[in-house]
Amino acid sequence: MFPATTLVLLLFLLATEAYSLSIFDTGKVCTFLAFSGVILKGRTPVSNATVTRTTSYQKKETDRTRTDEHGYFEMPARFERSISSLLPQEFAVGQLVTVTVNDVDYVIWDGVKRIRDENSEARGKPLIVTCDIENELRAIEVDCQPFVTKCTWDVVPDKIDKGF
Repeated sequence: MFPATTLVLLLFLLATEAYSLSIFDTGKVCTFLAFSGVILKGRTPVSNATVTRTTSYQKKETDRTRTDEHGYFEMPARFERSISSLLPQEFAVGQLVTVTVNDVDYVIWDGVKRIRDENSEARGKPLIVTCDIENELRAIEVDCQPFVTKCTWDVVPDKIDKGF
Protein backbone atom coordinates (compact mmCIF):
# COMPACT_ATOMS: atom_id res chain seq x y z
CA MET A 1 0.00 0.00 0.00
CA PHE A 2 1.00 3.57 -0.64
CA PRO A 3 1.49 5.90 2.29
CA ALA A 4 -1.25 8.56 2.37
CA THR A 5 1.11 11.39 1.37
CA THR A 6 2.32 9.47 -1.68
CA LEU A 7 -1.24 8.77 -2.74
CA VAL A 8 -2.24 12.43 -2.31
CA LEU A 9 0.79 13.57 -4.33
CA LEU A 10 0.03 11.05 -7.08
CA LEU A 11 -3.59 12.20 -7.28
CA PHE A 12 -2.49 15.84 -7.41
CA LEU A 13 -0.06 15.16 -10.25
CA LEU A 14 -2.67 13.25 -12.23
CA ALA A 15 -5.29 15.94 -11.67
CA THR A 16 -2.98 18.72 -12.86
CA GLU A 17 -1.46 16.71 -15.71
CA ALA A 18 1.96 17.64 -14.34
CA TYR A 19 3.02 14.02 -14.73
CA SER A 20 3.58 14.62 -18.46
CA LEU A 21 6.02 17.48 -17.84
CA SER A 22 9.51 17.55 -16.42
CA ILE A 23 9.90 18.91 -12.90
CA PHE A 24 11.35 22.10 -14.47
CA ASP A 25 8.19 22.61 -16.56
CA THR A 26 5.80 22.61 -13.62
CA GLY A 27 3.57 25.67 -13.89
CA LYS A 28 4.82 26.48 -17.40
CA VAL A 29 2.18 27.46 -19.96
CA CYS A 30 2.39 28.53 -23.59
CA THR A 31 1.10 32.09 -24.03
CA PHE A 32 1.81 32.27 -27.79
CA LEU A 33 3.04 29.50 -30.06
CA ALA A 34 6.00 29.91 -32.42
CA PHE A 35 4.84 32.34 -35.07
CA SER A 36 6.26 32.91 -38.56
CA GLY A 37 5.15 34.05 -41.96
CA VAL A 38 5.06 36.84 -44.50
CA ILE A 39 3.80 40.40 -44.18
CA LEU A 40 2.30 41.88 -47.34
CA LYS A 41 0.86 45.22 -48.38
CA GLY A 42 -1.44 44.73 -51.33
CA ARG A 43 0.20 41.38 -52.14
CA THR A 44 3.69 42.93 -52.11
CA PRO A 45 6.14 41.76 -49.40
CA VAL A 46 6.93 44.43 -46.81
CA SER A 47 10.62 44.53 -45.92
CA ASN A 48 12.04 45.93 -42.69
CA ALA A 49 8.63 46.16 -40.97
CA THR A 50 8.54 45.79 -37.19
CA VAL A 51 6.36 42.95 -35.91
CA THR A 52 5.40 43.47 -32.25
CA ARG A 53 3.79 40.68 -30.22
CA THR A 54 2.20 41.34 -26.82
CA THR A 55 0.76 38.74 -24.49
CA SER A 56 -1.27 39.47 -21.36
CA TYR A 57 -1.35 36.60 -18.88
CA GLN A 58 0.06 37.45 -15.45
CA LYS A 59 1.60 40.63 -16.84
CA LYS A 60 2.14 42.17 -20.26
CA GLU A 61 5.10 40.72 -22.15
CA THR A 62 6.25 42.21 -25.46
CA ASP A 63 8.81 41.12 -28.03
CA ARG A 64 9.68 42.39 -31.50
CA THR A 65 11.30 41.29 -34.72
CA ARG A 66 11.75 42.70 -38.22
CA THR A 67 10.78 41.34 -41.59
CA ASP A 68 13.51 40.49 -44.09
CA GLU A 69 13.67 41.66 -47.71
CA HIS A 70 10.96 39.10 -48.61
CA GLY A 71 8.58 40.21 -45.84
CA TYR A 72 9.40 37.06 -43.83
CA PHE A 73 9.57 37.04 -40.02
CA GLU A 74 9.68 34.49 -37.24
CA MET A 75 9.23 34.55 -33.49
CA PRO A 76 9.79 31.74 -30.96
CA ALA A 77 7.05 30.36 -28.74
CA ARG A 78 6.43 32.35 -25.54
CA PHE A 79 6.05 30.65 -22.18
CA GLU A 80 5.35 31.85 -18.65
CA ARG A 81 5.49 30.06 -15.33
CA SER A 82 2.83 30.44 -12.70
CA ILE A 83 1.85 28.34 -9.73
CA SER A 84 -1.74 29.42 -10.38
CA SER A 85 -1.62 27.53 -13.69
CA LEU A 86 -1.76 24.34 -11.61
CA LEU A 87 -5.07 25.36 -10.05
CA PRO A 88 -8.37 24.42 -11.67
CA GLN A 89 -9.31 27.77 -13.18
CA GLU A 90 -10.08 29.27 -16.56
CA PHE A 91 -7.02 29.90 -18.72
CA ALA A 92 -7.08 33.06 -20.85
CA VAL A 93 -4.19 34.93 -22.48
CA GLY A 94 -4.70 38.13 -24.43
CA GLN A 95 -2.70 38.15 -27.66
CA LEU A 96 -1.98 41.17 -29.85
CA VAL A 97 0.30 41.43 -32.88
CA THR A 98 0.91 44.69 -34.71
CA VAL A 99 3.03 45.53 -37.73
CA THR A 100 4.65 48.95 -38.01
CA VAL A 101 5.36 50.23 -41.52
CA ASN A 102 6.57 53.82 -42.03
CA ASP A 103 5.50 54.76 -38.48
CA VAL A 104 1.95 53.44 -39.04
CA ASP A 105 0.73 50.57 -36.81
CA TYR A 106 -1.52 47.86 -38.24
CA VAL A 107 -3.23 45.31 -35.99
CA ILE A 108 -2.90 41.93 -37.69
CA TRP A 109 -3.85 39.62 -34.78
CA ASP A 110 -5.98 40.21 -31.70
CA GLY A 111 -7.24 37.21 -29.80
CA VAL A 112 -7.63 35.21 -26.64
CA LYS A 113 -5.74 31.96 -26.18
CA ARG A 114 -7.92 29.71 -24.02
CA ILE A 115 -6.06 26.40 -24.33
CA ARG A 116 -2.71 25.88 -22.60
CA ASP A 117 -1.30 23.59 -25.31
CA GLU A 118 1.52 25.03 -27.39
CA ASN A 119 -0.06 24.88 -30.84
CA SER A 120 -3.74 25.34 -30.00
CA GLU A 121 -4.11 28.43 -32.22
CA ALA A 122 -3.47 26.18 -35.24
CA ARG A 123 -4.99 22.87 -34.00
CA GLY A 124 -1.57 21.37 -33.28
CA LYS A 125 0.17 22.56 -36.46
CA PRO A 126 2.89 25.22 -36.73
CA LEU A 127 1.52 28.75 -37.05
CA ILE A 128 2.77 29.95 -40.44
CA VAL A 129 0.78 32.98 -41.57
CA THR A 130 0.33 35.27 -44.53
CA CYS A 131 -0.86 38.70 -43.41
CA ASP A 132 -1.82 41.51 -45.77
CA ILE A 133 -1.99 44.77 -43.82
CA GLU A 134 -4.47 46.16 -46.36
CA ASN A 135 -6.98 43.37 -45.64
CA GLU A 136 -10.01 44.00 -43.44
CA LEU A 137 -9.92 42.39 -40.02
CA ARG A 138 -12.00 39.21 -39.87
CA ALA A 139 -13.20 37.25 -36.86
CA ILE A 140 -12.67 33.50 -36.58
CA GLU A 141 -12.68 30.92 -33.80
CA VAL A 142 -10.32 27.97 -33.48
CA ASP A 143 -11.30 25.45 -30.80
CA CYS A 144 -13.55 28.13 -29.23
CA GLN A 145 -10.65 30.60 -29.11
CA PRO A 146 -11.64 33.93 -30.73
CA PHE A 147 -9.26 35.78 -33.06
CA VAL A 148 -9.67 38.96 -35.09
CA THR A 149 -7.01 38.92 -37.78
CA LYS A 150 -5.71 40.03 -41.16
CA CYS A 151 -3.81 36.74 -41.45
CA THR A 152 -4.52 33.40 -43.04
CA TRP A 153 -2.96 30.12 -41.93
CA ASP A 154 -3.49 26.39 -42.31
CA VAL A 155 -6.44 25.92 -39.98
CA VAL A 156 -10.09 25.06 -40.33
CA PRO A 157 -12.00 27.55 -38.16
CA ASP A 158 -14.91 26.51 -35.98
CA LYS A 159 -18.33 26.69 -37.58
CA ILE A 160 -20.13 29.50 -35.82
CA ASP A 161 -23.88 29.06 -35.43
CA LYS A 162 -25.44 32.47 -35.98
CA GLY A 163 -28.83 31.19 -34.82
CA PHE A 164 -30.67 31.86 -38.07
